[in-house]
Amino acid sequence: MRKSIKIIITAAIIAAIIAPAAIIKAKTNDDAAIARNIDIFTSLYKELNTFYVDSINPQKSVETAINAMLDEIDPYTEYIPAKDQDDFLTITTGEYGGIGSYIMQSKGSVYISEPYENSPAALAGLRAGDKIIKIDNDSVKGWESSKVSEHLKGQANTKIKVTVCRPYTTDSIKTFEITRKKIQINAVPYFGVVHENVGYIYLTTFNEKAPEEVKNALLTLKKNPAVKYIVIDLRGNGGGLLESAVQIVGMFVPKGTEVLQTRGRSKQQEKTYKTTQDPIDAKIPLAVLTDGNSASSSEIVAGSLQDLDRAVIIGSRSYGKGLVQTTRQLPFDGMLKVTIAKYYIPSGRLIQAIDYSHRNPDGSVARIPDSLTHVFKTLNGREVRDGGGITPDIKVDYPKVDRLSFNIIRDNWAFNFATKYASEHATIPSAEDFTITDSIYSEFKHFINPKTFAYDKVCEDKLKDLRESAEIEGYMTDSAKVAFASLDKLLKHDLQKDLDTHRKAISDLLAGEIQKRYYYQKGAIIQTIKDDEALTRAAEMFNRPGDYVTLLKIGTPKEKASKPNKKKK
Repeated sequence: MRKSIKIIITAAIIAAIIAPAAIIKAKTNDDAAIARNIDIFTSLYKELNTFYVDSINPQKSVETAINAMLDEIDPYTEYIPAKDQDDFLTITTGEYGGIGSYIMQSKGSVYISEPYENSPAALAGLRAGDKIIKIDNDSVKGWESSKVSEHLKGQANTKIKVTVCRPYTTDSIKTFEITRKKIQINAVPYFGVVHENVGYIYLTTFNEKAPEEVKNALLTLKKNPAVKYIVIDLRGNGGGLLESAVQIVGMFVPKGTEVLQTRGRSKQQEKTYKTTQDPIDAKIPLAVLTDGNSASSSEIVAGSLQDLDRAVIIGSRSYGKGLVQTTRQLPFDGMLKVTIAKYYIPSGRLIQAIDYSHRNPDGSVARIPDSLTHVFKTLNGREVRDGGGITPDIKVDYPKVDRLSFNIIRDNWAFNFATKYASEHATIPSAEDFTITDSIYSEFKHFINPKTFAYDKVCEDKLKDLRESAEIEGYMTDSAKVAFASLDKLLKHDLQKDLDTHRKAISDLLAGEIQKRYYYQKGAIIQTIKDDEALTRAAEMFNRPGDYVTLLKIGTPKEKASKPNKKKK
């Protein structure tokens, strides 16, 4: 027995000595491989630069090599050169110096697409649809939108002259002198009361100002005696700062509640995030709206509130991004945004939908199939799953965009019609009351020029392909020819008929564009939620209190939420 114990102890000591040595050796080999490959890359580039038949752009070449390497990792790890860091900081802080307007590029020119409400651009008189032709004394002909944006931005309180060509007006060339200001991008561009007793908050991003804006909206809505319920709309919200998400969750759950854990390769990336403030309201019935573009911090909010049985999630499955990024400074003012950890929400589940460390032989990646996901339990014992975003408690099938509507958006027909309409109408009814009348829709139909309208004739193209396949495969019999001739007639595109068929969807597009001309982004949001099925489903659920209680199993004995298995290090 003693001999056996001695052997075991000796083996353990040897293992303890060998293991660190093996680790050191492996790290040494890694370092040597890195040094060797960097040396190869440097030598290769020098040879190309010396002997290649044409000159090589060094900055472009190296950035291409860096981006190709990062593309092999995941889409969220990226190199941000100094010239692009202003845009990155704008996203995270919600602030920049400029005139306060979205711009867009179309057919070789750059246009004002949407001035922010009360921004220097709007107050000076710039309008959506204005084509930018000069900035100060410089013609912008041939400029990309990125270069125009760079010149429009600048330090607050500096002046700039912008000359535009305004369509559908007699005096079309106009020059505006504008004083730049610090522009704050609203994380909550709209909140209000809908369906008589539902407080609605539209959250577009998780920047530094998002928690304060959500708090202000929530407190304002709670002062309204009509408001009995709250809806937070996260559809289309691609995320942002993790800390902002935790703060927003903290407005609805008790202080000290665990929201998520992060885990990476080292202990430094292991962290538990808990709420640090007393909630604003831990009892008010709450719903969160999601769709396939709700990602990252949106999923932290939706997933945590679902796991804690604090909110009903309504809509479609979210994107599935369970990865955490941070930034690292690089030489020459470069920056690396790098994935450092995965996050796990209160039930213990990881909602990451794609495992980028396991790729197909061709380098592609695929979502984790539902059959390989695992069941976890919410606080009240409801079953939820990992590995594919947040599955809503109430599913809503959002309508798909038809090809005609897609063509109208892509080629700016709705945008240009709204510009024309605004030039001819000084006012419109309130955002809540405005509708696309028969007269307005008829005007739009005449506005579209069938000769220049680029119509993706999907049915006709697919039928043509099918006919060719039938001929190649020998199936083009007389009866098949008759069938194809019949289908030709049935599937022939008729623009005017199709405009009538898809009137509802197209009217929504037109109404949103026209509303922006008078009521800015708020008007477009109000228009969007008028006939919103997800919002209607939320209101119906709230007004049948039994539905809300049953869905969340409120009042049932609470089970301990399942926790993730700690990975051995």
